[in-house]
Amino acid sequence: MKPVESTAWPSSERALKPVPIGVAPNGARRTQRDHQALPITPDELAACAEACVAAGASWFHVHVRDDQGGHTLDPGRYRAAFAAIRQRVGTDLVLQMTTEAVGRYSPQEQMDAVDAVQPEAVSIAVRELLADEALLPRVAAFLEGLRQAGTAVQFIVYDPADLQRLVSLHAVGGPLRGCPEVLFVLGSYASRRAGHPLDLLPMLGVLPPHWSWSACAFGPTELACLSAAATLGGGVRLGFENNVHLPDGSPAPDNAVQVIRMAHTLDVMGIPRSSCRQTRERFFRA
Repeated sequence: MKPVESTAWPSSERALKPVPIGVAPNGARRTQRDHQALPITPDELAACAEACVAAGASWFHVHVRDDQGGHTLDPGRYRAAFAAIRQRVGTDLVLQMTTEAVGRYSPQEQMDAVDAVQPEAVSIAVRELLADEALLPRVAAFLEGLRQAGTAVQFIVYDPADLQRLVSLHAVGGPLRGCPEVLFVLGSYASRRAGHPLDLLPMLGVLPPHWSWSACAFGPTELACLSAAATLGGGVRLGFENNVHLPDGSPAPDNAVQVIRMAHTLDVMGIPRSSCRQTRERFFRA
């Protein structure tokens, strides 16, 4: 009797990498007037983080606010927020501080805030800290200090020009060292332009092949953009900082629902999701 041939496909030599799901739950500009479930206080951020981790998130991008609800880089408020989150979710979740200026902070004040908080992870916008040639030696020394301390730095780029600037600074003989983690921002808050999956292509055309990257997107096209990013090998970051709507334009109930939808989409596409441990290994690689 002739044996039945196996219908199983051989394992691929290019196995899909686990995709880290990040959450930016509030951002610097939106308030609870924009959405009542937007987390502001340390307790609200902690509850949000707990729900998002349960839904499948593995890193959390944190903004804190002053007493009037405005954006702040106040170190004491960051310590309070991080402590509250850690108390609820433990130490596995990667907690990331922002250095976003929002027109309020100079580059030196941004760096001073990071030095005071000493976060395990931080995001830095290329056009805010790396655009001024006169400041570059000071910023390069700051970034080298973070690298030596083991702080996970994620560089935020808004267009291919930002990314080309970052690539040139990491070129042989350039002032920056290491293998950067990059976040592509698709669309624009200021111009109310939603991201589009095709926005990824010019970015990927500039990105060095060995650099890790993730994407976030403004507007209700967020899920489509992030699904495309995951398919192309990137990580994803979602949440109320960039988008408070579901794909049909209706309000999302909360951040955790967005994580659930993203996790389900990855599962349906057969793309593995990164655990907190795997995300930590990725962000803190040598």
